[in-house]
Amino acid sequence: MAIVSLAWKSLLNRRFTAVLTVLSIALSVALLIGVERLRTEARASFANTLSGTDLIIGARSGPVQLLLYTVFRIGDATNNFSWESYQALAQHPKIAWTVPISLGDSHRGYRVLGTNRDYFRHYRFARDRALEFAAGKPFEDLYDAVLGAEAADALDYEIGDPIVIAHGAGDVSFARHDDKPFRVAGILQRTGTPVDRTVHVSLQAIEAIHADWQRGAPLPGISISAEQVRALDLTPKAISAALIGLKSKIATFQVQRLVNEYPQEPLTAILPGVALGQLWDLIGIAENALLIVAIFVVVVGLFGMLTALLTSLNERRREMAILRSVGARPAHVFTLVMGEAGFLTLLGVLLGLTLLYSLLALGQPIIESRFGLFIALGPPSAYETFLLGAVTAAGFLVGSIPSYRAYRLSLADGLSLRV
Repeated sequence: MAIVSLAWKSLLNRRFTAVLTVLSIALSVALLIGVERLRTEARASFANTLSGTDLIIGARSGPVQLLLYTVFRIGDATNNFSWESYQALAQHPKIAWTVPISLGDSHRGYRVLGTNRDYFRHYRFARDRALEFAAGKPFEDLYDAVLGAEAADALDYEIGDPIVIAHGAGDVSFARHDDKPFRVAGILQRTGTPVDRTVHVSLQAIEAIHADWQRGAPLPGISISAEQVRALDLTPKAISAALIGLKSKIATFQVQRLVNEYPQEPLTAILPGVALGQLWDLIGIAENALLIVAIFVVVVGLFGMLTALLTSLNERRREMAILRSVGARPAHVFTLVMGEAGFLTLLGVLLGLTLLYSLLALGQPIIESRFGLFIALGPPSAYETFLLGAVTAAGFLVGSIPSYRAYRLSLADGLSLRV
């Protein structure tokens, strides 16, 4: 207890340096655990971009490519598959629900997705969360559109505003379907998924705006007005993909094999979770880079503590010599400096955790509303606990260097110093 009291008084005597050292370690720990928490939650959020969907069906292509254009609205479908095939598969006894998806158009840089009202009932994200409306309702009229939160905010749209859809990904004048304008009928709550950047319309609306188009261009000399097209048969001829929900998870691989071997046309069925894992393996390098940067920040903080202890040690050589002269053994001197280093490390770790949880508590609603990323405030995970233990152990290891140096200082060397 005498050593502990002595170490505490010594730190109080050097309180300014001690406080800076603790703050350095605290900021390093907050950054390290914060990056790890953000990395974990981002990966979980990515994996839950699409939740509750058992299979995604599309024309024959690779799993990642099908996932990219269906879920993330990146790239274009290699091909469409027929409406007849979709209906036949939808009637399979093992399939509980289906959501058709038609892609290929855009509005001012945001992809347009043709679907039906089942999309709003069955689409799930972030551990089975359903889509919710911030304003308005699902499309009812042929020319109704439902906007994702990001698209509505960026384009400053409100309920009732008119919008014009363009053919393809480029919004140029000759590709716009300006003779058939849409009306904003609903705006979805922010989800933090590609849904936020999507304009949703009905499958019949996709057929309507292309009624007088063929092969990506208007038919010369033919023009069908927005009202005239309502009288036409707007049953889709083909769709880009379909989301599938099964009655039983046990049938997943059976239905997948059925689709992959479908005799009428070449189709692909993928498991979203598996494809998401493959995609994350391709783009997840950045998460490791962030963690490495955070580790180096911790290393810098510990080296700052080492520098502070070594610098103060040179100023305390007389103090050490006096301790030795009044009966303190070399082990006592070693324990004194080691205790100071350990105390600074533990205090820095605790302060860092307190700082991190305070920031998360304040920033959690903002992060969730702006980015759709929910960061849990639960206790440290097993890996985070390991990181905290590693930082603490590293602090004691760094502290052993000045402790050993103090241990080696001789009594004569300390007493011979001139003031």
